Amino acid sequence: MSSAKRTDTRPAAPHAADSHDMIRVHGARENNLKDVSIEIPKRRLTVFTGVSGSGKSSLVFNTIAAESQRLINETYSAFVQGFMPTLARPEVDVLDGLTTAIIVDQQRMGADPRSTVGTATDANAMLRILFSRLGDPHIGPPSAYSFNTASVRASGAITVERGNKKAVKATYERTGGMCTNCEGRGKVSDIDVSQLYDDSKSLAEGAFTIPGWKSDSQWTVQVYAQSGFVDPHKPIREYTEKELRDFLYGEPVKVKVNGVNLTYEGLIPKIQKSFLSKDKESMQPHIRAFVERAVTFTTCPECDGTRLSEGARSSRIGKISIADACAMEIRDLAEWVRGLDEPSVVPLLTALRDTLDSFVEIGLGYLSLDRPAGTLSGGEAQRVKMIRHLGSSLTDTTYVFDEPTIGLHPHDIQRMNDLLLRLRDKGNTVLVVEHKPEAIAIADHVVDLGPGAGTAGGTVCFEGTVEDLRSAGTVTGRHLDDRSSLKETVRKPTGALEIRGANTHNLQDVDVDIPLGVLCVVTGVAGSGKSSLIHGSVPAGADVVAVDQSPIKGSRRSNPATYTGLLDPIRKAFAKANGVKPALFSANSEGACPTCNGAGVIYTDLAMMAGVASPCEDCEGKRFQPSVLEYRFGGRDISEVLAMSVAQAEEFFGAGEARTPAAHKILQRLADVGLGYLTLGQPLTTLSGGERQRLKLATHMGEKGGVYVLDEPTTGLHLADVEQLLGLLDRLVDAGKSVIVIEHHQAVMAHADWIIDLGPGAGHDGGRIVFEGTPADLVADRSTLTGEHLAAYVGA
Repeated sequence: MSSAKRTDTRPAAPHAADSHDMIRVHGARENNLKDVSIEIPKRRLTVFTGVSGSGKSSLVFNTIAAESQRLINETYSAFVQGFMPTLARPEVDVLDGLTTAIIVDQQRMGADPRSTVGTATDANAMLRILFSRLGDPHIGPPSAYSFNTASVRASGAITVERGNKKAVKATYERTGGMCTNCEGRGKVSDIDVSQLYDDSKSLAEGAFTIPGWKSDSQWTVQVYAQSGFVDPHKPIREYTEKELRDFLYGEPVKVKVNGVNLTYEGLIPKIQKSFLSKDKESMQPHIRAFVERAVTFTTCPECDGTRLSEGARSSRIGKISIADACAMEIRDLAEWVRGLDEPSVVPLLTALRDTLDSFVEIGLGYLSLDRPAGTLSGGEAQRVKMIRHLGSSLTDTTYVFDEPTIGLHPHDIQRMNDLLLRLRDKGNTVLVVEHKPEAIAIADHVVDLGPGAGTAGGTVCFEGTVEDLRSAGTVTGRHLDDRSSLKETVRKPTGALEIRGANTHNLQDVDVDIPLGVLCVVTGVAGSGKSSLIHGSVPAGADVVAVDQSPIKGSRRSNPATYTGLLDPIRKAFAKANGVKPALFSANSEGACPTCNGAGVIYTDLAMMAGVASPCEDCEGKRFQPSVLEYRFGGRDISEVLAMSVAQAEEFFGAGEARTPAAHKILQRLADVGLGYLTLGQPLTTLSGGERQRLKLATHMGEKGGVYVLDEPTTGLHLADVEQLLGLLDRLVDAGKSVIVIEHHQAVMAHADWIIDLGPGAGHDGGRIVFEGTPADLVADRSTLTGEHLAAYVGA
């Protein structure tokens, strides 16, 4: 076979198609961006830096990635777009040179109780097919091995409306793998009735201990007292068997109370509907504390927590059932799959092996597929999302990462850097929002936003290489080579929190004394058992304030004033000064503008196109009725107060005629965590990840407790902000508090009074204490991975 002869006919000028080697952004004004114009090189790794709230996410996610996704969505038919999320065009003049964007963000994975690491990736789906083909005994199709699928049986007549209508007898059967007792959750809930009432009292004497249930006026209590099912004057412990059954489990029936028809229902179903059906995070603190006391979750006795039916558990490949496979650490499961040799399922085994190997490669080999997705940290969730992209053959794609080093020990960051460089070397554009110097160091191009946060940010302060950034004089450039030094003297503990025989998850009967009255840092590689030790053994109770990584929830109606409880003393102060009701000064209540219902904008839904939000013409975006804005306090109306920054409001409520100590105290806490630039009425939906984390910390600081447990408080913080956080932690300890921090940041480790290091590895290679002592001893010892990295960090 002959091939055509090729002659070298290279054009003198470059091809027109090769000129599109930049992503050009002109006039970006999303959120706090101030007419930003920038050119980002394609097929390079660009890192975006800047203090928390400087506009990094607004530029990368809300402008570049959002427009790329919107343009792709527009290629589908209007019918398909109707089922997709509607995206508005970002506030930008020109966006040129965009490629398909794949976003790997920090959003925690769905906390649905049936969502696991296996279901969130493709691993469980492939395992189910594998067992349905090779499992012995054979119990059915892949759905028979799924704990999200219930078995269904039905029979009867169906009418087929085709030509002459006629009834046809039909039977339907589907085999599912769901455990019928726990419905695929692995746990069953039980209500502790002793937390609902005091059985030595009668209903008339106020037996209920449920928040908000007062015996004299509360309608719910009156329904029980006047239902006729129980004697309201008899102590509950003296109820007959029938009375107790009606009281606790009675079916809903209509009863007359004070001439009004109401529904009577047993106490247990009533509690389940009124408390347990709601999201715990959205409850008020005292109600959440009640639910945590009253409801106990125990492992399902029928499936032993595997979530699967008996049939699914009985089918095996060799000696391994699908429940055993999902419970293995992923690196062990990968070895087991590698040992299977069955020609009929070779393509499936190859795909499953590649997926499991990706878990190991990305540093998540210590997880198991049955791990609930809601228990993953932000960093783990982000790395799980990366797995499907590692083996991808796509090139010329834009990958967008939001702080991929979150939750990673310094030892693990190098592995993450290698993955980012590998994606770039395949011909992709990689955009990374990042604060860690180790991750900034690998950038081909750096964009530094700032100079400050909020209204003080939103401009590009620097563009260029990492070396040029060091001498640029920007906030990031000045702090890039910052290194915290070890303390010369450390505080002496005032006591100890004794933990004995801790064996949650991978902990191996750990005995440890956590010193109190000092700053104690718990560290170790990702998956070594830090969170299991602290959250499993130091329960949030009367004296413990725990600030975890769960995201704060809030709609566009929520803002720092409503979230922190600041609006309550402000409303009361306005009401008292003007002799009116406090509800008038809430945009979510009586004072709301009737046209926009207190939203400040009018939303017009345009079906498959992005909705349009236009400022309300009646209130001009102020959200309140005109009559409410006539009431003033300290010379300002309520909308002017909500437009203030935290720093301005702290001064306003701190002295003079507007002095309000309750409001001033909350504002001081917001300023302490570095949020002085936020406006009180700024919607929570516009805050960055770091700002939300600090807002949550400020709120919890107001709770009374002797022990503070903080889970990675440096998440989303710029190098310059870490100094401020360390000052805050010092102030807490100096005020007599005990602070326990789960952290990987070397600056926090160096600043600690005491370090507890877990390891030596992750999963079953971890779960042991490998070092306890001062940071200086850890550096001198260098016996652990943490010790080596901390020694290099402080230059020892």
